[in-house]
This record gives sequence, C-alpha cells and structure tokens, in this order.
Amino acid sequence: MRLPLPPISSIRDFYAFEQHVKTCRKHRGLDMVPEWYKVPVFYFSNPAGVIGQDDPVSAPQGSKALDYELELACVIGKAGRDITADDSALDYVAGFTIMNDWSARDLQRLEMAVKGKDFATSLGPELITFDEIKDRYRDGRLHLEMTARVNGRELSHGNSGSMYWTWPQLIAHASRDTCLRPGDILGSGTVGSGCILELTPEAVGSWLKSGDVVELTIERLGTLRNRVA
Repeated sequence: MRLPLPPISSIRDFYAFEQHVKTCRKHRGLDMVPEWYKVPVFYFSNPAGVIGQDDPVSAPQGSKALDYELELACVIGKAGRDITADDSALDYVAGFTIMNDWSARDLQRLEMAVKGKDFATSLGPELITFDEIKDRYRDGRLHLEMTARVNGRELSHGNSGSMYWTWPQLIAHASRDTCLRPGDILGSGTVGSGCILELTPEAVGSWLKSGDVVELTIERLGTLRNRVA
C-alpha cells in the first residue's frame, strides 16, 4: 500500500553502510573507527527542514559545496520503548520511503565537530508499507537497488542490502531508554557511493549547482526529485 507521508516528529539519521563511512574516512587519511562496529551511531536532524517531492532546495548561506545523500528511511507508525532487536521490531514501522540527506560539505566540516546537521532533508515521494516490499526482506535488511542521477546522469548505484547494521538493530537502538513515536524517521545513512563527497567532486565534475535536478530512485519505492534553487 502506498500512503502519503505523515507529519514528521523527529529525524534520527544512522551511519549503517560500512562502505560509505570507510571510503569517506579514507579520503581524509583516516582509518575506520573501531567503535563504529560496536553500536549503530545516529545523529538528530531538523524536522522543520523537511521538504518533499519537487520542492526546491537551496544551499545554506555561505556554502559552495552542496551534496546529495542517497538513503532509505523507515517511518515509525506505532509508539514503542526498548524495542527488541529482532523481526518483531518491524511491527512498529508504518512504512519506508526515500531520503535525501542534503549536506553542505564546507559548513558540515565545522558543524559536525560540535553538533548534528541542521539543514534540508527530502522525503518521499510517498510511504510504502512493509507488506508491499517484505519479499525483499531477509537477514534484517531490505535488498533494493538504489541509484542517484544529477541532470539525468547516473552518479551513484548501490543496494540497501549492503547495510552493516540491520533495521531491527537500528529500531532497537533508537528506542533504547526512550519512546519512539508515530512520525519519527530513522534514516539508513548513505549507501556506498551514494554522494559526491564519497565519489569526489573531482571525479564527478563539481558539487551541485543552481539548476541541477537530483533524482534518487529506490526500487519499488519510486523516485524522489528536487531541483537546486
């Protein structure tokens, strides 16, 4: 079943894809952090910054390094606290959607050292219930092809099944000692190769610029499209 997105209560964005984290750290001359393998890390983003299908997105003032991030997100549909990290955790999910965690990389280098990102997040185009895609669910992961195109040119291609952490683990960790509420968003983090930062602007040609059309497609979920204002 395909449904409109509900009002967003909160956004927790995880870093669940090892390839993305490892490659981005390698670009900075850093090894993988051992603690990353011990707990699924997330940060809180700004629900007031959510935009939808075909909404324009603008880089923050002073930024010249606008980037997309290709992600899968689940929307919580039922309140729960200290949820168990097994398949029963999916009972709390209203559905899944596409997420673009827009990033201003030049500002992010300063901001992420001291706080979470406070910038635009695209969600949509609609909510797909778990029942509609559960045939692609195994080992705690949804196995769906993911692509990102800029002005029709494919830049990113991955599969959501390559997550290191599982959806039950993400849901359980997000609900630890707190209550998840309907409308809470849990982002998967960026799939491997799913942003310009990871691919490098030199290889791609540039960061995003005014007029660029970014299309994120996830198999069975549709295409989320936004133009850079």
